[in-house]
Amino acid sequence: MQTTIFVSANKMERNGRIIDVRYDLTNEQLGKQLYKEGHIEGAIYWDLNDDLSDMTRDEGRHPLPSKEQLQQLFEQNGLRVNDAIYIYDQGASPFATRAWWILHYAGFNHAYVVNGGFEAMKGAGFAISQEVPKFAPTMLNLQWNDEILLKRSDMKRIIDGESKTTLLDARANARYRGEIEPLDAIAGHIPTAKNYDWEQLREGKNLVVTSSLLAKVKKDEDIVVYCGSGVTATPVYSILKQAGYEKVKIYMAGYSDWVKHETVEQSENL
Repeated sequence: MQTTIFVSANKMERNGRIIDVRYDLTNEQLGKQLYKEGHIEGAIYWDLNDDLSDMTRDEGRHPLPSKEQLQQLFEQNGLRVNDAIYIYDQGASPFATRAWWILHYAGFNHAYVVNGGFEAMKGAGFAISQEVPKFAPTMLNLQWNDEILLKRSDMKRIIDGESKTTLLDARANARYRGEIEPLDAIAGHIPTAKNYDWEQLREGKNLVVTSSLLAKVKKDEDIVVYCGSGVTATPVYSILKQAGYEKVKIYMAGYSDWVKHETVEQSENL
């Protein structure tokens, strides 16, 4: 099992594949513009909406693409399962971890998130380019990790007590408690869930293992992480894996999917 997820720009293999996933949830064109203005030489660009989500599906705000769509994305970009793949965003953001999780789900065991993002790679001496690289397509035989992705029906069984599992809500505490809700129709959280705001993992431009996260959940627990739409849950998932937690899964459709169909809770679960 892969345990090293986050790497520093100074310790990267210089011949690995590179993916730029810079993005801004409040300015959806910013990532594409930044890539156009200058990116790490050899990096391809994946957009959160266009490549890492299927916005035509009705499974939360950033629905996960189908396996067929993802395989096509990987093959069109010439990826191979045994490639060293390095993913960067603007640093301490949830977009590189979203891309990493998708590759992890597809069985890529040598994909990494570059802590510090674009600026760290630039500072480590990686060349900057405006050229869009082209790679020969590949044909992949993928071994999907289906067990790490849960659906709403799986969540209902957990809440009904059919399995002893800890739900971990990665949104801001005020949203978890139901005090505010800027995006969804009803405020609150999925019943029984605890809260750990993903932004607590940020240390400058890095995402790091924190003592507060390790105190929130134990390594022997079965853990399911979710957020609003499957973006900010991925830093928590990734950091738990970096910390050696093995029994971690994700409800990628998230609260934005749950709240359309099921009841919610507003009390604090400690």
